[in-house]
Amino acid sequence: MKKLSKLLLALSFVLSVATSAFAVTVVSWGGAYTESQKLGYGDPTAAKLGVPVDWVDYTGGLSEIKAQKEAGKITWDIMDVYARDTIIGCDEGIFHEFDFDKDFSPAPDGTPASEDFFTGMPSKCAVGNILYSWNYAYNKNNVKGTPSTMGDFFDTKKFPGKRAIYTGAMSNIEFAITADGVNPGKGSDLTYRKLMADGGIDRAMDKIKALCQDPNGGCVFWNAGAQPPELLANGEVVMATGWNGRFFNAQMEGTPIVQVWDAQILDYEYFALVKDGPNYANGDAMKVLREMTSTEGLAGSAKYIAYAPWRKSSIDIMLAGEPWFKDGKTNMVPHMPTAPANTKRYILMNPEFWADNNDEINEKWEAMKGTL
Repeated sequence: MKKLSKLLLALSFVLSVATSAFAVTVVSWGGAYTESQKLGYGDPTAAKLGVPVDWVDYTGGLSEIKAQKEAGKITWDIMDVYARDTIIGCDEGIFHEFDFDKDFSPAPDGTPASEDFFTGMPSKCAVGNILYSWNYAYNKNNVKGTPSTMGDFFDTKKFPGKRAIYTGAMSNIEFAITADGVNPGKGSDLTYRKLMADGGIDRAMDKIKALCQDPNGGCVFWNAGAQPPELLANGEVVMATGWNGRFFNAQMEGTPIVQVWDAQILDYEYFALVKDGPNYANGDAMKVLREMTSTEGLAGSAKYIAYAPWRKSSIDIMLAGEPWFKDGKTNMVPHMPTAPANTKRYILMNPEFWADNNDEINEKWEAMKGTL
């Protein structure tokens, strides 16, 4: 009997290893974000295709996948990455180059995938996953009036009180040059062209410096996403820049804050397919990626988090199914960065601009902060 038990135990172990070896492994950032991916489209995809989908956390970058490739032991199939990493990974042959309209499903009305995604991709190895927003919010109990533009964030005469802003230059200089008169339109490149023009960076920083030194204003710097809603809730500031998902969570917890979408900065996440991953040759990784990035798949994640699906047609799915949030009572489309009402004026984050100019800009930024 003992020999039989040992044999069954060994067989069970072998079967579990064999099963996990065929699971498609998706690497992402962890926390509530990965949970929204798993519940929103990972589990439904696994159920529909009969292919297990495992989720692994990482801290970003390409160092780990490069090490796997060099060792000849690639264990990841799909990666959630920044735009810059899709470009580098494509150039270095780490990621698969997509035939976009062949590899990804059309919208329900037949619109090709390349026309259904909110914007184009930064490389042939990228497919959009979610879009999130850098915007600002205010506590309606602590502000008289209704801020509605990016200019209002800088208007301390009309709306006196301290502002919370990100500790680094990113987002701040885009917001500042907008408030100084540069109209971003609907994601045009004018914002970054003006910043790259002679004196553009200084122009934006002077706007921030004036806000921080204004006796009717003042700045509190934040570096963690949970801080802006907390600073608004406790009244330390009257307005705060931040990430829309964090503001949404605070709203769901009852904090009386209002988000302002004018001149929001849309930032993004992408999926990339690892070349020669464990499920690359058998096609399972591509099947899983295709299903997760379908109209219905991307809409699914928005049941659990206030990040927008890349597909325009996903918004239609959500509208038809409202209230869409997991609580069964909250309409989610108004909280989506890509909703028509929220994209009257917006900025598309330019990863190339920051890749090329980050060090120089942040050196100036830190010097400016040192004068405050």
